[in-house]
Amino acid sequence: MAAAYDTYDYESYWKGREYEHQAEIEVLKDFLDKIQKIDKILEIGTGYGRLVPTYAHRAKKLIISDPSAGLLKEARANLKKYKPRFIQAGYDTLAGKLRAKTIDLIILVRVLHHIDDPKDCFEVVNRLLDDKGYFILEFPNKSHFKAKFGELLKGNITYPIDIFTKDIRSEKSKRQKCIPFNNYHPDKIGHLLKETGFEIIEKRSASNFRSPLLKRTFPINFVLGVEKFLQKPLAWLNFGPSIFILARKKKHITDL
Repeated sequence: MAAAYDTYDYESYWKGREYEHQAEIEVLKDFLDKIQKIDKILEIGTGYGRLVPTYAHRAKKLIISDPSAGLLKEARANLKKYKPRFIQAGYDTLAGKLRAKTIDLIILVRVLHHIDDPKDCFEVVNRLLDDKGYFILEFPNKSHFKAKFGELLKGNITYPIDIFTKDIRSEKSKRQKCIPFNNYHPDKIGHLLKETGFEIIEKRSASNFRSPLLKRTFPINFVLGVEKFLQKPLAWLNFGPSIFILARKKKHITDL
């Protein structure tokens, strides 16, 4: 079955977005340092393998999954030296291809915006994770500073406390039933994670300075230095357009 990204040049999308890419790398590196032992990593929605070199050294076994055959073909070419296992699947069919409680770390970056039911996704992740497993999640932040400021200027004073999901597709895209593109409120995601059996270890705000003017004005190393320094404190404000969460699977009382 054809997938949404089969005919999309996703690798070209990242050209000119080195700042955003490196901002995400900084978060991943920091989160990985907080996990002592990792034998098996699963990345859901790997795409062409953009993030794999950041975490590949931490595990004995890598599992790369994506619903797009086209992107997996690119990933196979890009990731030969890591010798991962490739699975063509969306999150919703992974449970039928992998045994429960066998993964130490699951990574889900730039995927949740295409999912209409985050709770269902988190339940799948929980089933696949070992009892001491970790979950690195990224999602687009509906409540980032620029969005809140813009809505307040329009007179929408309740926007900062509105936790409902925002579908940012055009009306035409909705009519054509194109792939979902949702922005989520951090409080809603935090609640759903706890409801599905996770405890949140840490949160980061990423791509905080996603501005063409800033990227043209200042050297990328300078912007990234400021970004790295502020990712943790700005997370308290849900400042940036991208939020990362490091969560850990909670043991059920019956497992203790």
